[in-house]
Amino acid sequence: MSSTKISLFAQLLRLIDRKEFKNLVRIYGTDKHCKGFNTWTHFVSMLFMQIAGVNSLRDISNGLRSATGNLNHFGVSTAPCKSSISYQNKHRDHKVFLELYFKLLDRYEPSLARRRLYARKLKRKVFIMDSSIIPLSLSLFDWAKFRTKKGALKLHAVLDYDSGLPSYAYITDGKKHDVKVAQSTVFPKDSVLVIDRAYVDYKWLYNLDSTGVIFVTRLKANADIEVLEKYLTNDKHEHILSDEDIRLTGFYGSKNYPKKLRIVRVYDQDNDQYLILLTNQMSWTADTISQLYKARWDIEVFFKHLKQLFRIKSFVGTSANAVRIQMWCSMIAMLLIKYLKSKAEYPWHLSNLISFIRINTFVKIDLWEWVNHPIKENANSPPKNTLF
Repeated sequence: MSSTKISLFAQLLRLIDRKEFKNLVRIYGTDKHCKGFNTWTHFVSMLFMQIAGVNSLRDISNGLRSATGNLNHFGVSTAPCKSSISYQNKHRDHKVFLELYFKLLDRYEPSLARRRLYARKLKRKVFIMDSSIIPLSLSLFDWAKFRTKKGALKLHAVLDYDSGLPSYAYITDGKKHDVKVAQSTVFPKDSVLVIDRAYVDYKWLYNLDSTGVIFVTRLKANADIEVLEKYLTNDKHEHILSDEDIRLTGFYGSKNYPKKLRIVRVYDQDNDQYLILLTNQMSWTADTISQLYKARWDIEVFFKHLKQLFRIKSFVGTSANAVRIQMWCSMIAMLLIKYLKSKAEYPWHLSNLISFIRINTFVKIDLWEWVNHPIKENANSPPKNTLF
């Protein structure tokens, strides 16, 4: 493994265009009255927290101090003290980090595209929308209302099926209803939106249909429907139980969605349950509809990775702004790690890659050589297929 003069973390930071970053700082004016602790140093500190896996302001400060001479390679003059990080987390506008995430997504999205089967076959953008709750202490995070005696943060995300990363995200307190956020989101014409039953609002679904958006969701259990026509199912797909055209007959349902709809009944063998899928797409095969809804699992995997592999369960600041900064930096970290994974020749699992990077954060080895060939084979080692 060839050595280099800068650490893995410094090389990771080079994936971010500094000119683009400075332009965002200028737009949001986040370096005014910063007294030495500029936005870049702040970002490096919060990204270090995610990459190194540390949990407190003290660990961030001490961790960067331990880099000593490497700080210049990070573009940082001195390691910040914990009080400086705390103050800026509370007062520096989190939108500069939000915009940085989407700038990086625009830049690296072509490399992140996985060319998934149904997105390629349908030649349409497929989006998956859902939200996830992160419990918080109401006594510390008094702005994060959820229950009477409980606080929570809610991350609303629209996942791009190709990249596996959010193309839209919104952070609210736990009380914000999913449909309220969904109604404020605009989806491009001819795109496909996959959502859970919690998002079923017939007026909103009719608005999606009117704007040319295809949706796949689940029918509410208490929905009043009338079957208009039944179709034969393909024997090759035993999980498809029925395929029917329907209309809503309830007073509010028929008023809010007067057009014809389609339901596909399927058996989910993995979870041993029966599902009734609802869609406004009348011509695709029933199996395509079922596979699209199955793709909704991708957003569950995204939330799982974000919570397990990055630092968002405990926060280093209690203000709404501080929490949002930490959340956006966690998603920036995930984007960068996924980009490395997508370009690497070695078949990394995301959890293994982030663990190996944490072990080698300040090690001075070539990033791309290490990502491609993390384990060097000994020339004298026995062949892999030998038994002894």
